[in-house]
Amino acid sequence: MTSTTKTLKKWMLIGLLSLYLLFSKDSFAEELSAQRLTLQDAVEWALRSHPTLQAAHGGILAQEARLGEMKSGFYPHLGFASDYTRTTLGFTTIPPSGSVNRFGAILSLQQRLYDFGRTGADVEAAREGVQANHWVEEAAIVNVIVNVKVSYFGLLVARQLVQVHEETVRQFEEHFAQAKGLFDVGIRPKFDVMKAGVDLGHAKLNLIKAKNAVNVARARLSNVIGLPDRPIGEVEALLGFEKIEITEEEALNEALGYHPELLSLKARARAAGAFVRSAKLNGLPVISGTADYVYSGETFPLARNWNIGANLTVPLFSGYLQESQISGAKADEMLARANVEALRQNILLEVREVYSNLLEAEERIFTSEGVVHQAEENLSLANGRFQAGVGGSVERTDAQILLTQAKTSRSQAQYDYRVAEAILEKVMGRR
Repeated sequence: MTSTTKTLKKWMLIGLLSLYLLFSKDSFAEELSAQRLTLQDAVEWALRSHPTLQAAHGGILAQEARLGEMKSGFYPHLGFASDYTRTTLGFTTIPPSGSVNRFGAILSLQQRLYDFGRTGADVEAAREGVQANHWVEEAAIVNVIVNVKVSYFGLLVARQLVQVHEETVRQFEEHFAQAKGLFDVGIRPKFDVMKAGVDLGHAKLNLIKAKNAVNVARARLSNVIGLPDRPIGEVEALLGFEKIEITEEEALNEALGYHPELLSLKARARAAGAFVRSAKLNGLPVISGTADYVYSGETFPLARNWNIGANLTVPLFSGYLQESQISGAKADEMLARANVEALRQNILLEVREVYSNLLEAEERIFTSEGVVHQAEENLSLANGRFQAGVGGSVERTDAQILLTQAKTSRSQAQYDYRVAEAILEKVMGRR
């Protein structure tokens, strides 16, 4: 084999290897991209898979079935029955004198004609119950969404704090190297080296805790999504400040008008009022129409008969049942209306508290930005003084700690603002 052929094969292998690595890199990048989880993705996953939403929807289906039961009073009821009897004649004689067979079949139709609105009140109560359960489902949705947002922001701030502690470790590593170098040339004492080593160890311990907090935050996010076995990949950075434009008065009005739990309780209060009306109508007469078509006889073909008529049912005394039903229904209505008022007051308090927290977090964000800038300048000065031999290790350590605390406070303020924003949207009934 000539050298030219060997060289050609060598370049062909290099080319094939380059193509393989190129496509492998693209495939790997696509895989990482597929693992990237946006906040919208997390919310959509939760809305599709969270078990509390399935339970809430089950409540709607159950109440709709209850509504169907109440509506059945408006429709005719059709039934069929048949019977066969064999009667022995002369049973007291031995042997019996004989027997008679009798066959019968009846097709019956019943229709409630008038009950003074009792069925209508029951249907209205059931319909309000369906509406209440719809609002329960909406409340479950907004609760799931806010939990996803809080957990998502929790993961973001945990990752951000890891970066802060990684930077702190890097700074202390540089300081340890500087202290050791200056000690080796006789400029700094052994204390500076030991102090730098201790500071570096503490920084690494804090980094370990921060990384564990990220793992916990990932697990919590998976759980609130409703897919605890699904791994959480990369997430988008959303902790940057973006002011929400709404006044406290606007937030209060929107919360009182659209809070799903409040709307659900109002629907239940209306349902309780309908049950009170239904209980009061239980003592009134009920007029029903009936129609029967009858086949009966001892031999085939059977005789055919039909009849049509009306029934009037008047309850006279039921052992004080109606009085107890009315009292119970009124108590339920009073309880429902009290729950509405209690929740209304809690909503007012929650909106004011969350809005105040939102303003506080906004102020802390702006203040912490200035504190971080000052802490960075302070650390730069402390590093310069230490290298010039006029500043000590304690001064340098304090400056680094202050910078770490300032960055942590800034991240916490950003997290608190996004969480307060998410909670305020939940209270207002926003998705």
